[in-house]
Amino acid sequence: MEIEILITEKPIVVPPLEFPLQGETGAIIEFWGVVRLMEKGKKIAGLDYEAYQPMAKKILYEIAEELSKKYPCKKIEVHHRLGAVAVGEPSLFIRIFGKHRMEAFQFAQEYIDKLKAEVPIWKNPLTYGPSCLSSVQS
Repeated sequence: MEIEILITEKPIVVPPLEFPLQGETGAIIEFWGVVRLMEKGKKIAGLDYEAYQPMAKKILYEIAEELSKKYPCKKIEVHHRLGAVAVGEPSLFIRIFGKHRMEAFQFAQEYIDKLKAEVPIWKNPLTYGPSCLSSVQS
């Protein structure tokens, strides 16, 4: 399985799919994690993501390798954003190439669940205020 992991402080920009594919992929699943307006019942301006990057990248790879044994897929692309991310902006993008839709969907679901539970990436809400709005909008 091909694994691409990107942890970045820049906005997520995903390369477009180029068709035709090699012929082994029958399903492509994309997931966008987007910052919501409410966090724990309170209105926020955005989220600030922090990570222990070497460990986060290692665990993201390990999760992909583990799940590829259970749900054989061809490729996974993961982009996770760090720093201030405004409401409505994506903080996570995952694209999975599978032979069949069911294994690709199952891979995606378990990958996201494990990412949230096991990867050392933390989020802190950014509340409204002069310093917050300028950091979220930049």
